[in-house]
Amino acid sequence: MESNLNIKTIKVSDKGQIAIPQIIREKAGINRGDELIIIQTKGKILLEKSQKISNQMKDDFKDIISFSEKSLKDVWDNKEDEIWSTYLKN
Repeated sequence: MESNLNIKTIKVSDKGQIAIPQIIREKAGINRGDELIIIQTKGKILLEKSQKISNQMKDDFKDIISFSEKSLKDVWDNKEDEIWSTYLKN
């Protein structure tokens, strides 16, 4: 069984650049031109593909968006509020 853990040693250049080893890029699905997000917290650094973060955020907000749409539909479809449409026409 293949391990999910890969440990490699890399050096930081004078400009602060690093090269991500090929095996790690392949396993993470990182290709030339991909955008990455770098997160630093508590002395640790995390790199994620920006598309992956975007997809996760969409999933995180799915319930909120659905609830918001339902709430707005309830307001917009309120027959009692149609009096305002008549008022605004005058």
